[in-house]
Amino acid sequence: MREDEFQMSRMEFAAAVRQAGEEMNEHIGCGSRLVAAWEDGEVSCPRSVYRRILTRMTGRSMHELGFRTAAAAAAPRPPREERDPVDRREFLRDGAGAVLGLPADGAGSPGRIGAVHVRAVNRAVATLYAEDHEHGSVALRQEASRALHRAYQWLQNGTLRASTEVKLRVAVGSLSIAAGWLSFDSGRPGDAHSLYGEALAAARISGDPQLEAHAFGCLSLLARAQGRPREAIAAAQGAQTVARDLGSPRLVSLFHMREARGWALIGDAAATDQAIIKAHRLYAKGPADADPPWLDFYAPGELAGLEALARADLGQHERAAAGAEQAVLLHGGAFARNSALYTADIAIQHAVGDRPEPEAAADAAGRVLAYLPEVRSDRLLQSLHDVAGALQRHSRVPAVAGWLKEYRTIAAIRGGQA
Repeated sequence: MREDEFQMSRMEFAAAVRQAGEEMNEHIGCGSRLVAAWEDGEVSCPRSVYRRILTRMTGRSMHELGFRTAAAAAAPRPPREERDPVDRREFLRDGAGAVLGLPADGAGSPGRIGAVHVRAVNRAVATLYAEDHEHGSVALRQEASRALHRAYQWLQNGTLRASTEVKLRVAVGSLSIAAGWLSFDSGRPGDAHSLYGEALAAARISGDPQLEAHAFGCLSLLARAQGRPREAIAAAQGAQTVARDLGSPRLVSLFHMREARGWALIGDAAATDQAIIKAHRLYAKGPADADPPWLDFYAPGELAGLEALARADLGQHERAAAGAEQAVLLHGGAFARNSALYTADIAIQHAVGDRPEPEAAADAAGRVLAYLPEVRSDRLLQSLHDVAGALQRHSRVPAVAGWLKEYRTIAAIRGGQA
């Protein structure tokens, strides 16, 4: 369709997707690499925001466009705000097994491992990221672990050509990062650190700088979350060094923003500002062919949100609240888990600022609760706990008291189900 009907290159088609997204108030960062991943089958089915855009652009369902997974072969789902909540709850209950399964092996050795196995691992990675953005990590982590175990069996016990081994090792490294991210989001930092380390080793063995940069960037994120800002800064700078010659300005931009979070945690406002400025300048260069598919989450809303978090760490509460509001607005209906986290940060910043606005904080906190139970993330639950702590000082305000009562009810129910 791209070549015959639209008569566009991949880069031109990616620009058309971004333009269509803007017309639909969907802020996305589609690049030619993502278009290639769709066409080459690396992505089994696009995320919901892209499904809406592609359907509007082409007038065809995902099945008609060639996405033939079990989920896409069914009738196209309506936009997210109109989707049946039962549909999402079924995914959360059943896990990702139906769409993440790798080719089954017989008893004994996996036998000959080829391109089909590499593609299967890459599809699993894409599916994990897509579903994580929509639902959070809880329903995915164990399935990712099982997929990673099988992929390691192929790598260690299968019969491979040298070229296939390199490709599979890179794919398995990417799957390790995806599994590590799910562990991090599920409150298992030790598991995440181990998985990121495995990915870094895979990158060094295979000589893949993009995977190496990704692993360093994830280690920076983890170090900052665990209160080790110097380590976070060093890892982010290592990622920048590796990624500098990859031809993806936005990838380097992300790593500068990771560096900014480290400086902010130390309290160095000047170094934080310098890193943020570099991140914005690089981001403004736009998408590139070399952008990795997983970078799709780094949309304008995420850029604004990450800066807001750095501002919050510096105690710049008004700027942090405004930035988080911008992040949620720019995300629109996409990236549900991240939008929920930024909305929680809005509530916290309004509650703890020099001139607190408890009603605005309660309003934002109410919007966070609306993401439950479809989004399940340990970080989101921790953020809700932090919101409750920040609002407690304003408990005499009726709107705040009402929210605290609702939150305690939900927390009690969740505690009883644990």
